Amino acid sequence: MVLADYTFGQALLTVLEIFLLVAWFWILITVISDLFRDHELSGWAKAAWVFFLIVLPFLGTLIYLIARGEGMRDRAIKEQADAQKHFDTYVRETAGTSSADELHKLSDLKQRGDISQAEFDQAKAKLLA
Repeated sequence: MVLADYTFGQALLTVLEIFLLVAWFWILITVISDLFRDHELSGWAKAAWVFFLIVLPFLGTLIYLIARGEGMRDRAIKEQADAQKHFDTYVRETAGTSSADELHKLSDLKQRGDISQAEFDQAKAKLLA
């Protein structure tokens, strides 16, 4: 029987190999996406990095992580902040709340006495700024 020749240790080694292969592709895709996210590099520099990553993938990836690893975090944080800003803008536009609606809500709060005139003026200035 074929399964009798496949031991538990071999199965664990196969799982480890698959995990390492997936992790390798994940790192490679992360490096390539960071490479194209960086707007400071020229097209020729990006092409050279991609060529180096294809010809010598392990060495190229290690050198990229050592040479440009610090900037990877900064570019990822900036990309996430930009995406969050665009998402917030989209939600505000889709929700349909305008400055006039917000001012109307503020005036209702002031008329009911929930906020003072100073709070109203501060919120109004923030809304119109």
